[in-house]
Amino acid sequence: MNEEKIEKYFKTVNQNISKSGFHTTYVMENIDFTPFGYSTGIYENFKIPELIISGLPNGLTTELIKNYSKKYRFGTVPLNKKIHDLIDRFPVYLIEVQNESLTEYVLSSIKYYHNKKYKYLQLIFPDLNGHFPNEPDYDYDQKIFGDLN
Repeated sequence: MNEEKIEKYFKTVNQNISKSGFHTTYVMENIDFTPFGYSTGIYENFKIPELIISGLPNGLTTELIKNYSKKYRFGTVPLNKKIHDLIDRFPVYLIEVQNESLTEYVLSSIKYYHNKKYKYLQLIFPDLNGHFPNEPDYDYDQKIFGDLN
């Protein structure tokens, strides 16, 4: 990506954060690469951690991030507990993630926050049979960045 495109992209990131409180970045699937999406701006504007989701399509990732930001803004986010009402399709878990494990992934947030403090959670979802990564018979391509107890 050339400098002009990078500048235009970050202008869009900043405009989205100004307009709705956050921006969602989505990185498409590629050979031997799991797609992922993440928020930027939620920590600063809604006082809850940013969110990263690995392995879901763009529309669903965007919907989950939007639902998360609306449901928990300025409140307490339940960690390591099965959540049944973030989306009507399946339950999810929210787990803590160390920023250091995301340095190759959340580039928009790294640039946006620069030297300011921010935190991330990862949304964990079940496979097509309803199994989570910490359960027997789990079968799905979801990169886990934190610990799911």
